Amino acid sequence: MGGEYTEETYDAVTVLVGARRGAYPYANSLLVRGTDATLVVDPSLSLVHGAPPADVVLVSHAHEDHIAGLGGYDVPVHIHVGDLGPLRSRELMVAGFGYPPEEARAADRMLRDDFHVTGRPDALGFTDGTVFDLGGRTVTVVHLPGHTPGHSGLLIEPDGFLYVADIDLTSFGPFYGDARSDLTDFEASMRRCAGIDARWYGTAHQKGVIEGAPEFRRGLAEFAEVVERREAALLAFLTEPRTVPEIAEHRLVYRPHVSGPHVDPVERRTATHHLARLTAKGLVTETEPGLFRAT
Repeated sequence: MGGEYTEETYDAVTVLVGARRGAYPYANSLLVRGTDATLVVDPSLSLVHGAPPADVVLVSHAHEDHIAGLGGYDVPVHIHVGDLGPLRSRELMVAGFGYPPEEARAADRMLRDDFHVTGRPDALGFTDGTVFDLGGRTVTVVHLPGHTPGHSGLLIEPDGFLYVADIDLTSFGPFYGDARSDLTDFEASMRRCAGIDARWYGTAHQKGVIEGAPEFRRGLAEFAEVVERREAALLAFLTEPRTVPEIAEHRLVYRPHVSGPHVDPVERRTATHHLARLTAKGLVTETEPGLFRAT
């Protein structure tokens, strides 16, 4: 599997737009040039057969669609310390999905065969605020956890380009269904993004680049509202006592036609995130062990 990319230029930032506008399994990558060094962000499947030269690679987070083209780079690779383990080890990446054993084995084969993931034991860790100086141009890490613990954006100056990775403003909404995801962190990260003034905001999938803070904030508010809609749908379903498996079958995240080994684990974890929050707010009660009802 592979695909070609097209280039869009925003000052010294080149967006390498993945096949199908970066829709999964593809993604959008960045190429950033300074006077001293060139940097690539999130080498995707579309770079597998034509990776542009670079001196360093930054990875926003350890998911397969953001590293499928990593094999084309024998240069230093950096990721937030929160995602360093899964980038170094495919086994740890699969474990982060939280699948049952048989599905985990299938996911491991998919990462190996479809996304060329081999693990990068040489990967290096960065933290919030780490600055990469390319010569006349800096790339600063903005830690945006929730999707994964290490999920990070990158602020490129002086261009005023903020790459927000998988806070991607798609109609699908925020994804916090992995074993390592955290809904509270995701919402805090969206608020942090809203507070950053940039000229351009680059997403990893479909929406591409949004120009101007007002337009970005509008899109971000709609993206965040998906969380509220899921919660409202859950409360409506809990007019009668329900178990987590029943909620997962009802679906808060995926449409009925979507199938695959990922669906049930993601639905269960998403439901669990919301049940914990609604219970803490007093809006849901666990009437007996494993049985939940709206109050």
